Amino acid sequence: MDTVIVQLPDDASSRLGASHRKPRLLHMGPGETRDFGRGTPGSALPITLPDPGVSRHAGRIEAAGDFWRLSNFSVTSTYVVENLEGAGEHVKVAPGRLGAPIPFEFSRVVLPALDGTVGFKVFAPQHAYAQGGAGPDHGERTVSPFSLDVTSKYFLVLVALCEPRLRTSSGVALPGAGEIVERLRPLESCRDLTRSAVNYHIDYLTTTKLRLRTTDEDGTEGARVGAKREDLVTIALRFDLVREEHLALLPSRTARPSRSAAGSTVSR
Repeated sequence: MDTVIVQLPDDASSRLGASHRKPRLLHMGPGETRDFGRGTPGSALPITLPDPGVSRHAGRIEAAGDFWRLSNFSVTSTYVVENLEGAGEHVKVAPGRLGAPIPFEFSRVVLPALDGTVGFKVFAPQHAYAQGGAGPDHGERTVSPFSLDVTSKYFLVLVALCEPRLRTSSGVALPGAGEIVERLRPLESCRDLTRSAVNYHIDYLTTTKLRLRTTDEDGTEGARVGAKREDLVTIALRFDLVREEHLALLPSRTARPSRSAAGSTVSR
């Protein structure tokens, strides 16, 4: 089972006219490590950061249960790990620090570079939450098959997606990405939410958190966008992952977004 997923930085070729290209992902299981840095001629690292200001062998990440560790091999540069779900929350990893534990589910590793900064994203989707009967006298810990963080932005997207079915009937149409943006934007944490971000969170919920089937029998990409949303809502409501009490997380119907929300960029 994957416990850490690294979204590799875009290379030059993928940035040219490929706005709809899927991100390149590196999946890691417990105990696996991957090194990052500029690399050496003829010997690329798993996570390549080609800026001349980045060390050839800058550091290492290690998957460890429901979190991950970061080692900083630089002798001069401090690295910063940002919590993409937090309001400026971050961890600094000093030069030479080995195995610094990172607890965030959504993270961006940021390194100083000649051209500002460079970095990559790390997701730890298998966060564990307390289950009944946990403790030393009850054997191995029970791992929830759906480890959803109700404080996360992706959960807000899921609640907004399920809202019509919770409030009315099973036959009502589900909101599209634009409607979800407008529904959530009055929230302070969603002022910069965009359609692209909503679709990103839906993909993350589908493939990583709820692990729904996304390919057809012939191996081609399946599940049209509408069908994907239907599947998400069906499983979320069937297993009570989203309940009526969660509707309190949404802004009131009379709330209006601030003007600062206009022209915002994608928020993860």
